[in-house]
Amino acid sequence: MHDPSPAEDDISDIGVDPAALEVFYRRHVEAVGRFVARRVDDPHLAADLTADVFLAVIESAAGYRPDRGSQIGWLFGVARNVIADERRRAAQRLRVTGRMAGRRDLDADDIARIEERIDAESAARRTYRALRELPEDTRALVELVAVDGLAVAEAATALGMSPVAARVRLHRARRTVRAVLARPATILA
Repeated sequence: MHDPSPAEDDISDIGVDPAALEVFYRRHVEAVGRFVARRVDDPHLAADLTADVFLAVIESAAGYRPDRGSQIGWLFGVARNVIADERRRAAQRLRVTGRMAGRRDLDADDIARIEERIDAESAARRTYRALRELPEDTRALVELVAVDGLAVAEAATALGMSPVAARVRLHRARRTVRAVLARPATILA
């Protein structure tokens, strides 16, 4: 991952400066795409959520504070919120309409590229099934550290908890996940 220089730490302009947004987008789009692909298995939804993350970044960039964590930690926090919002909206749509709607058209190359990304992340899905046994905030912590590669302090910042609490939760969670993954794969399906 790219470590920003001190001048790159200030991303507050990306909401009003298209050039600054383009630099930020190019620097982080692949990481965000992988982050999303680990959490959804529909290429249309993965493309839409990746775009939604950057729309949310535009709206919230002025609130980024480098003293509270890295850009990537902040960005994954934004992405996590976007995905959670979409899951809530999808659940509501399913309750109201009984089906999914509103997908935009993707061309064959887009679908193939996103399907490849989803396939590449399929191994992580077994881990996510194991993570279901953890409380939501602990599961999010494990994902940010073990899957997305954030430092414990960065993940703690993204989740609004202290680094000490994060380390304790992470230790307990790893023990639980190891026990679940030790079970035969058919039990996790």
